Amino acid sequence: MELFYEPKNAVVGDVIPFYDKGCFKPFYLKGNRGYFGDDSTSGWTMLTTQDHLHFTETPTGIRGGTGSVLLVDEMYHLFYCTFKQNPKRETVKHAVSKDLAHWETLEEESFTADGEIYELTDWRDPFVFWNEGAKEWWMLLAAKERGKTARRGCTALCVSQDLHHWEIHPPFYSPRMHTSAHECPDLFKIGDWYYLIYSQYTGRFQTYYRMSKSLNGPWIAPANDSFDTRCFYAAKTGTDGQNRYLYGWNPTRYYNNWDYNPPIYPGKDYNSFDWGGAMVVHRLVQNPDGTLGVTVPDAVDQALTIHNKIPLSPMNGPWEVGETFAATGNPHGFSTLLFQNRVPEVCKLEMDLTFSETVREIGVALQVNREFGTGYYLSYQPHRARLEWKSGLRMYDEGGWTFPFDVEMERPIALEPNMPHKLKVFIQGSIVVAYLDGQVALNTRMYDYSHQLFGLFASNGTARFDNIRLWT
Repeated sequence: MELFYEPKNAVVGDVIPFYDKGCFKPFYLKGNRGYFGDDSTSGWTMLTTQDHLHFTETPTGIRGGTGSVLLVDEMYHLFYCTFKQNPKRETVKHAVSKDLAHWETLEEESFTADGEIYELTDWRDPFVFWNEGAKEWWMLLAAKERGKTARRGCTALCVSQDLHHWEIHPPFYSPRMHTSAHECPDLFKIGDWYYLIYSQYTGRFQTYYRMSKSLNGPWIAPANDSFDTRCFYAAKTGTDGQNRYLYGWNPTRYYNNWDYNPPIYPGKDYNSFDWGGAMVVHRLVQNPDGTLGVTVPDAVDQALTIHNKIPLSPMNGPWEVGETFAATGNPHGFSTLLFQNRVPEVCKLEMDLTFSETVREIGVALQVNREFGTGYYLSYQPHRARLEWKSGLRMYDEGGWTFPFDVEMERPIALEPNMPHKLKVFIQGSIVVAYLDGQVALNTRMYDYSHQLFGLFASNGTARFDNIRLWT
């Protein structure tokens, strides 16, 4: 059983969602990472799934970057981009198909940026949609405006009457905030709100969103304007008409291109992130104020059905434990508890967290050793209103001296004390995806510790862990 799709001998790059005739058919950019066996394929690859758990693959023969797919009058249209260096140029291309298997690129329709409104260097990731109000096709692109400052990343706009001839217009969205182009743009509407999604690797390496009640803006940045951590990128959305899903990739950390690891550290947990990895799909949730949250798709949530017993062994602090609950009251210290279960290769751990006003942190340890030292810690910190991920390097002397950052991964969320909050943690090998209260997701990886234990911890107050369940 896989919870998160990983192709054999390859990785998932940018996903291009598409729903067609009752079936999800997300395309993705497949990277074979130097594997050239008889079964090796790369480039645009179509997946077919009903549940985002079971997939079949179909290669397309398209070689290029991210784009979009749509069906118009029984003809499929695929827009993508290609790249050249020296000088750097990016080109939008258009392919058509009658069956999603055989594609013809209409080379004569290829076009680049104009060099007047937009720089010639950035012109990629075309997203095409029908603007009902204007009765014309609009294309959003990752681009850079021409201008005086380095902060010229924008979402470009082109307009067409027929999908074949495009006019270049001024930017659709240009906050003059980012120094790189707004990658993988996506746009959709739920109720009264339009949502613009794009990804950025300068400043913060995340997928952002903006919201507006008009395609003409203004585009509002909500208080929490991203969906996940740096370990979830290039996310775009697709819908079956009922639910809208957000497709991104959780990167591997194999190559360590930037050599961030401390010199004496032998593991991978502090390698730089690679391009591509496993596909992770969130379900979008629209809140009453129009803001968006993310939660786990139902099929993934229900995929694991074997209930495991979880013997609980208190370590530090006062504990009361039962078969499915644990509680501690430690007003001035740190309480820890171990499960006697080793962490399975694929599993779901879920529980309800309740904490008093004074609690400084409460959470779950993963792959922790029996001394509750090394391992990984998923910690909610009420005083900082965040869910944080921290790992084993920071738990011993040399690592603590060497690690250069205060925070590894975090997601903002403010939770009320003295009421239960739902935490779900999904594990597949090195992949970790956590959801808190059906609103916040945290993607990350854990490479250097495995086949160790789960644990619970809390500090400086009263905490309860109820309805604890481990599923495989």
